[in-house]
Amino acid sequence: MSKQDFASRLMSWQASHGRHDLPWQHSRDPYRVWLSEIMLQQTQVDTVMPYYGRFLARFPTLADLAAAPQEDVLALWSGLGYYARARNLHKAAQVVMEEHGGIFPRTAAAIAALPGIGRSTAAAIAAFCFDERAAILDGNVKRVLCRAFGIEGFPGSRAVEQTLWALATELLPERDPGRYIQAQMDLGATVCTRSKPACTRCPLAADCVARRDGRCAELPTPRPRKAVPRRQADVVVVRAGNAVLVEQRPPAGIWGGLLALPEAGAGGAAAWTAQRFGSAAPAAASLPALTHAFTHFVLEIRPWLVDLRAPATLAGDGTLRWLALDTVDAAALPAPVRTILKSLPRSAG
Repeated sequence: MSKQDFASRLMSWQASHGRHDLPWQHSRDPYRVWLSEIMLQQTQVDTVMPYYGRFLARFPTLADLAAAPQEDVLALWSGLGYYARARNLHKAAQVVMEEHGGIFPRTAAAIAALPGIGRSTAAAIAAFCFDERAAILDGNVKRVLCRAFGIEGFPGSRAVEQTLWALATELLPERDPGRYIQAQMDLGATVCTRSKPACTRCPLAADCVARRDGRCAELPTPRPRKAVPRRQADVVVVRAGNAVLVEQRPPAGIWGGLLALPEAGAGGAAAWTAQRFGSAAPAAASLPALTHAFTHFVLEIRPWLVDLRAPATLAGDGTLRWLALDTVDAAALPAPVRTILKSLPRSAG
């Protein structure tokens, strides 16, 4: 399959069968395109759609995003996961305002220098908004290339990724890079899917190596399997009337910058509660545990409920605060914490 044939087949297919009604597709505003690309990383389109709309309603311009408190940004991102994306989005907006005079960079190289924007995302933004001829290599494109050309080996390994980058660059058409990139994305998302690809609807089917050899289930080569570590954490749900105690997480790391439930630590919930509220504090009652999968491990969260008569004065480093339970939906909380708080049993008082 020639370079020109590959691109022309894809773009012709996309014109008739691709996606044309996504809210970010008909904009050349780099802020809107960038936001969609970041939200779509490791997240399905159907999940992203409502978040995208709410985010733009609250922060309609890059300047609005840059000026916002990080906690407000994280609150709107809450439930979408991979929170480093939101922190980097906020930081990058501030960099654009401070170092680029509020003007979004116009080249893939300059865009990739912003926090949280990799080579592929930068190329997509530059192609969609500024017609730069630049290759992308997201998960959809890797899958299409591995199957169409029979490329073996885990695509995340350095050697295979370099091969794929070289091929993606070689296949770039001379004109209309944005439409070509959209065609790649659409084919991978709707036809050349991870499981049960619709090969009979694929414009590349006649020359696809994986289809010819019956290897669509094998390619791309999956990541080498490793045992997923499991961790446990006891968290303390201190409730006082309509308020619950939450803790501001450090800016980096798991749930960075979000509000979470305090971890009990090695001494357990009883010791944690006694240390902060005295030995007369009510005993902690166990709540149903739940698990939450991160990229590299699975966390078992074991909540312990402590009911106080009234919110107590908090001493310490200022990371603890009282949060009204009727504001849980709007607060910058990780999804499992919101689940715990929304399923609390009725207070005995």
